[in-house]
Amino acid sequence: MPADHPHGTWEPAPATRWEDAFLSGNGTHGALVFGDPHDDRVIVTHHALVRPDGGPRPRPPALAAQLPHIQEQLLAGDVTAAEQFTDGRALRWVQAFHPAFQVRFVRDSVVWRTYRRAIAFATGVAEAQCSGWRERVFVSRADDVVVQYVTGPGLDGDVSLDHRLAGVPDGLEVGRSVVLTPQGAWLTLRCRYPDSDLAYTGVTVALVQGGRRSVGTTGLRIDGADGLLLLTRVRRHPWELDAGAEAAALASLAGPDLEETYETLLARHEAPHRTAYERVTFTLDAPRSERGLPGTELLQRTDSPALLERLFAAGRYHLLSASGALPPRLTGLWTGEWGTAWSGAFTTDANLNLQTASAAACGLPEVTQAQGALIQGQLADWRDNAREIFGARGIVAPAHTDGESGHTYHFQREWPMHLWTAGADWLLTPLVEQAETTGVRPAWLATSLTELALFYEDFLTSTGPDGRLVVVPSYSPENRPANASWGTLNATMDIAAARHALRTAATWHPGPNGDRWNALADRLPDYRVNSDGALAEWAWPGLDDTYDHRHLSHLYPAWPHHDITPYDTPELAKAAHRALELRGAENHSAHGHLHHALIAARLRDPHRVAAALRQVLTGDYFHHSLMSSHYPDRDVYNADAAHTLPALLTEALMQSTPDRLVLLPALPPAWRHGAVRGLRTRFGARVDLTWAGGSCTAVVRPERDAHIDLRTPAGGDGLLRLTAGEDRELTMRTH
Repeated sequence: MPADHPHGTWEPAPATRWEDAFLSGNGTHGALVFGDPHDDRVIVTHHALVRPDGGPRPRPPALAAQLPHIQEQLLAGDVTAAEQFTDGRALRWVQAFHPAFQVRFVRDSVVWRTYRRAIAFATGVAEAQCSGWRERVFVSRADDVVVQYVTGPGLDGDVSLDHRLAGVPDGLEVGRSVVLTPQGAWLTLRCRYPDSDLAYTGVTVALVQGGRRSVGTTGLRIDGADGLLLLTRVRRHPWELDAGAEAAALASLAGPDLEETYETLLARHEAPHRTAYERVTFTLDAPRSERGLPGTELLQRTDSPALLERLFAAGRYHLLSASGALPPRLTGLWTGEWGTAWSGAFTTDANLNLQTASAAACGLPEVTQAQGALIQGQLADWRDNAREIFGARGIVAPAHTDGESGHTYHFQREWPMHLWTAGADWLLTPLVEQAETTGVRPAWLATSLTELALFYEDFLTSTGPDGRLVVVPSYSPENRPANASWGTLNATMDIAAARHALRTAATWHPGPNGDRWNALADRLPDYRVNSDGALAEWAWPGLDDTYDHRHLSHLYPAWPHHDITPYDTPELAKAAHRALELRGAENHSAHGHLHHALIAARLRDPHRVAAALRQVLTGDYFHHSLMSSHYPDRDVYNADAAHTLPALLTEALMQSTPDRLVLLPALPPAWRHGAVRGLRTRFGARVDLTWAGGSCTAVVRPERDAHIDLRTPAGGDGLLRLTAGEDRELTMRTH
C-alpha cells in the first residue's frame, strides 16, 4: 500500500489492546490482528459463536387474548395500561456473542527495529513487519479460512490455541490435542459451554518450512524454521465433532511450497473481495502528506479531508468484511472478550439499519444479502411473534436477536420492545431498495412484503374519534412521552412503517390485494405538528414530546423513507427540521449523532450535517483499528459510527428514489473539492460526481430506461430522460 493511498491505514507499533487490533473478515470468520513480533496473536471470531444461556429458548409471550382489553384501556386514556401487557417473565437478554480463542506464536526472544503494521482495505490483508520478521493475515472469502503467514530466519517458539480471553467463563470445559504431520501439525481446541451440550471447536493446520518440529507444553514447538503458515477454522456444534475431518479439509488447501500456497489462497480471496470493495471510491483532494500519516496521527487532525477519506474507505471495508453469513452485529464481526455490551446482538430498532444504510448506494449487495439471510432464517419466528402477541397473521420482527432466534421477548417497563411493530418494515427496506437498484425482485421478499401487509390488516382495527385508524399499542424506540408511559398510541414511526409497508406491498402486488392495502394505508392518521412547530413523536393529541433522546424514531418518514421531503411535503419537512433542531444528544451515542446527520442530509441542511459529523470526529470515537466506539472517549467497542459514516457521506452527495435523483443535497461547505465514483441509484444507474470551484459534473450511467425528476443545489431541476447504455453528463453549480 503506497504511503499516500487512502485505501488502508497503518501504525508504527503493535496493538496492545484488542480494540486496536487490525481487522479482517469474510462475513463468517473474523480475525483481530495484533502484529506483535514476540507474542504474535490473532483472535478468531465467528458469527455463530453465541453463548447458550441455559434452558429452552424463550418464546414470545402469549398475549393475544389480552390485546383487546389493553387497547380499550389505552384508547380510554389510561396512559400506563401497556405496562400490564406482559406475561410477568423476568427480563432475558439474547445469547451473548463471544470470541473463540487466540492463535498465538510466542517466540523465544526477539530484537526488532523499523516496525510497521498496516491493513490494506482492497485485499483485506493485515501485515506487520520489522527487521527479520514479517506476518500477513487475511480471512478468505473463497475458502472460509483464517490465513496467517509468518516468515523470517530462525523462527523459534511455541504455537498454541489459547482460549484465555477476558471474561471467559470459569465453567468452560477445554480439551486440546496436537498431532504432528509430515508438513507440520494439526492443533485442535475444543470448548464446551457450561451447563450445555453445545461446544465450539477450533482447528489449526500448521505448516512449517525448515527447522524442527515437536509437541510442546501448550501446542506445537518449532525451532530454526523460516516459514510458518497457519490455517484456522472454528465451528459451533453439539459436543461431538470430527475435528480430524475438519483438519484434513484444511490441509487439502495447502501445497508443498508455503509461499505459493499463501499466494494461491490470497488470489482466490482477493478476486471477490477487491471487486466488491472497489465499486465505489470517495476522495476530497487531501494533501499527500496527510494521506500518509498513521491512523493515530490522522485521527487527531479532525479537520483533515484525509481523515474523511480514510474513514469512508475503512467503513466500507469493515462493513463488507463483517457481512456474509449474517450482517454486522453491534461489534461488527469482532470482539476480544466475553461479556460483550448488549450481548453483541443485532439491535434492530436503530443500530443494524444504520450500519447497513449505505449498502445499496455504495455498491455492496453482499451486505444486503447478509441482512436478507438473517431475515429469511427467522421468518418462522416472526410469524410466531405476530400470532402470539397480537393474534395476527403475518410477521413482526424483534428489537434484538442473537442471530439464532427471531422471537421477541424483551420486556422491561422502560423498554417494552415487544410492543414495537415497525421493525419488519425497517429491516425489509434495504432489501426493497436493493431490488429497485438492480430491477430484480426476489420471490421470498415479495412473499414477506405480503405477510407484512397481512399483519397490518389484522392489527389495524381500532379507530379514533376522527374515524382514522389508531396504532395501539404503539412504541417509539426507545423513548416515552413526557406525560405518559412507554407503551402508548400512534407513534409516528409506527404510522410511517405501516404506511410504507402497505404501499410497498401494493406496488409489488397490483390488483385486488394491492387496492385493499392502499385503502388501508389511506385510513392511517396524518402526522402531527406540535405546539413547538415540530413533527411530533406521537400523533395523538395530548401526548407531549421528550426531546433529549439519542433515538430519532419519529423522523423515520424523512429518513430512511421519503414520505416527508422538501420537494413533495415542504410544510412537513419544515416541521421535521424543527424536530431535528429541538432534539438533544442525550448520552452522545455515536449512532444518535449520525442518525441526526442522515436526517439533516435528507432535509438539505449541510451545516447541520457538518456539525453532527464534527461531533463524531472530535469526540474520540475511533480506535487505532478505525473501528469505532458507542460513546465518546473510545468507550464501548461498537461498529455503529464506523459502518454508518459512509452512508452519511453518500447521503450528503446523492439521494435517489425510483423516480428522483437529488445531486449534492447537503454538501458541507468544507468539502470544496472532491469526487465520488460508482454510486448506485434506485432507478438502475451508476453516478460519478466531481466538484471543485463552485461547479459539479455528474456522469449518469443508466442500465435501464427511466424518466427521472432531477434536483440540483442551484435549482437546475427538471425531467431527466435516461436510455439504457447511454451515459449522460450534467454540469451544475454547487450553490
